[in-house]
Amino acid sequence: MPYRRLPKTDAARLRALKTVLDNNEVYTARNRFISWDTINRAQPAYDRLLTAAEQYRVSYSAQLRGTGKTDKLQHNATMYVSHFLQVLMMSVERGEIRKSALKLYGLDDDATTLPNLKSASSLLKWGYSAVEGEKARVKEGGRPIYNPTISMVSTHLEIFKNNYEQQRRLQERTAKALDSLKQIRPEVDSVLLDLWNQIEDNFKDEPSEKRLEECRRFGVIYYYRKNENKQE
Repeated sequence: MPYRRLPKTDAARLRALKTVLDNNEVYTARNRFISWDTINRAQPAYDRLLTAAEQYRVSYSAQLRGTGKTDKLQHNATMYVSHFLQVLMMSVERGEIRKSALKLYGLDDDATTLPNLKSASSLLKWGYSAVEGEKARVKEGGRPIYNPTISMVSTHLEIFKNNYEQQRRLQERTAKALDSLKQIRPEVDSVLLDLWNQIEDNFKDEPSEKRLEECRRFGVIYYYRKNENKQE
């Protein structure tokens, strides 16, 4: 025999609720077998789930659209920051810039390798350290680095930072929308369980196939076990 199982997805939950709510038989006074209390719980539950699911879909879609752009901007900013720091270190190695000047950039005066720029936070940290360090060194009378200039580094860093912060806000909005969904689902499942129990109880005396057919008509979802013959 097939077994009943509550929906696992929000779309399936919405379909199951809508099937019941769109069935006029649940509202007729004469043959109604679902309590008004349950019906009155079902409609708000459907509306809340539908709204929350749509808000999550919109937020998640916006987040996905921004991901590719953010990755590209991060790549560009990383390239400019790393190239600038490489030129800085080569200038120190050639004796064109004093080793002690590296401290202005947040680097050890014996630094010979680039700091880790793989994460967004480390890129922003070292990027702005490079910008402030270059400004301080030039203010002390040092010759500016031109390839790339610190203004180009700063521009790409700012573009990435603004987009990155916007993307983080989108991620926070998506997480909040998902949290709302998680809070709504138990109530929806409780309503569905109540509905299905009343539906199955109403048709419990019908022959097996008739009972399954009627229950499905009211949105109850049945599954067959593996290798189970649906005609049995």
